[in-house]
Order: sequence, then structure tokens, then C-alpha cells
Amino acid sequence: MNRALPAVRLRVPTDEDAVTWHRIFADPDVMEFHGGRPAELSVYEELTARQRRHDAELGFCLWSVLDGNGQVIGFTGAQPWDREWGPTGEIEIGWRLAREHWGKGYVTAAALQTLDRVRAAGRTSVVAVVKADNARSIAVTRRLGMRLGETFTTPVSKAEAHVYRLGL
Repeated sequence: MNRALPAVRLRVPTDEDAVTWHRIFADPDVMEFHGGRPAELSVYEELTARQRRHDAELGFCLWSVLDGNGQVIGFTGAQPWDREWGPTGEIEIGWRLAREHWGKGYVTAAALQTLDRVRAAGRTSVVAVVKADNARSIAVTRRLGMRLGETFTTPVSKAEAHVYRLGL
């Protein structure tokens, strides 16, 4: 990446962040690779509560990403992949931002902080599971130095997905 990355701060998500995530992720463009539809507020309430537990127990989670003005613009972080398909038991990094913040380097800046924190928590590798047609997220994996590991078909949507890997 040739330009300087923007300043971002990662914060353990609060109860209020569930409302913000629900609002900014109601955009169909944001949800294109995450089921296509916005989730109910209760989904984000459960997700933020689970992330607080992950941070307390594991030392990492999906953190709220705050821009230079302290505004929550999405999440970036890591959590265990707990599905029975894909890279079960591995630590997945992921990100989701409000549409108006795409293409500005926020995800890369926040993901680099995530890698540092996951490494500090004693983990030696991470994966990113990305749908094969999600060019923007694939570009992020490349900027992070990740390499394509394997390809599989997701059980529900039957979409092709890639597992990108990175040793820490």
C-alpha cells in the first residue's frame, strides 16, 4: 500500500455499539457477502456480548473500530472459527465497515493492529474466510501478507469460499 494508513483505535464493543453496528450494517452493500440482509438488533446485542467474553477469556475479539474522531465505523478483530465446516478450531480474523469508509485503508490499519494483538495473546497463526467473489476483502488479505490455503463450498449458500492463512 503506497499511502499512509488512517489512524484507528480498536475498542472492546459496548452495549451501545450493538445499536451502532445494527444501524451501519443495515446497508445491503455492507451485507452483500454476509447473507445479503441486515440482522436484527438482538443479533448484534448477542455478538457484542460474546466479543466482550472473548476479549476477557482469549485476549482478542471483534473490536469496534473507531476513526480519528472517535466514531464507531465498524468492527475488525479475531475470534475462534466455531463452525463444523471450514477451518474449525482456528482463529479467524475479519472485518466489516460502514460503506462510506470503504477504500480508505481503515480495515488494513485495524487488521494490522488485530494481528499484533492476536500475536501478543500467544497465537501463532490466523485465517480469513472470504467468499471467492469478494474482491475487496481478498485485497485486504493480500495487504496483510496472507496466502490462499484452501477453497471450499459453504454449506448454506453453496458459495465458493477461500481460506487465507498467515503465520504470526
